[in-house]
Amino acid sequence: VQLVESGGGLVQPGGSLRLSCVASGFAVSDYDMTWYRQVPGKERELVALISWGDGSTTHADSVKGRFAASRDNAKNTVYLQMNKLKFEDTGVYYCSVHVGRDYWGQGTQVTVSS
Repeated sequence: VQLVESGGGLVQPGGSLRLSCVASGFAVSDYDMTWYRQVPGKERELVALISWGDGSTTHADSVKGRFAASRDNAKNTVYLQMNKLKFEDTGVYYCSVHVGRDYWGQGTQVTVSS
């Protein structure tokens, strides 16, 4: 199992980014996929979940209406579209899956700054 995130960067408040997480070793449609973010000094926060099967999504209240998680089964990839970014969205974003145990990608840094 391997997860590789990309798409982070520096963006101004109000801007957008799309994160990608390419999975290998399993099918993303067969497992719940999650996006987390980590801010130094704080606990890792669950941002979004993509349910296995129908791909329905759940988002944290802090990002609801601004972020949208999605999945492309053909590419075995999950995405996190982030719009209307705020300073407090800054952090390292990880995708994760539980396949026997928890697996994490290396993370991608998102910095919202003017």
